[in-house]
Amino acid sequence: MFIGEYHHQIDEKGRMAVPVKFRPDLIHGAVVTRGLDSSLFLLPLEEWGKLATSLAALPLGQSNSRAFARLMLAGAMEVGVDKQGRFVIPEYLRDYAELGKKVVIVGIHTRIEIWDEGKWETYRRQTEDDAEKIAEQLGELGI
Repeated sequence: MFIGEYHHQIDEKGRMAVPVKFRPDLIHGAVVTRGLDSSLFLLPLEEWGKLATSLAALPLGQSNSRAFARLMLAGAMEVGVDKQGRFVIPEYLRDYAELGKKVVIVGIHTRIEIWDEGKWETYRRQTEDDAEKIAEQLGELGI
């Protein structure tokens, strides 16, 4: 399980170190892809397989389903973590998420999100400001 918030840097070759506590879950490989809210998703191969299967099962006749599947599947790249715990984020994904040198790695249960540090701080502050309203809405849904 991935939890927590970690601040890291991307080097000049596009490499980023994975937090030490996340590395054991990625030793068999991982997939990085376009995420939501201007982030990237990094998933262990097993979790990626589940997500990809769900995306492939979306109704082909619905344009939103096709668009979302394309966003996630076409943007995906299988990556390996080296001995120093680093992997390369492809340039097209760094561009998509507008990643600068400083990034925040966020553990979200079965996936890792990678954010530009400035974008994460803006998003986090806004979410914290709206936390009570969000909690009320989720409470109405029984969560």
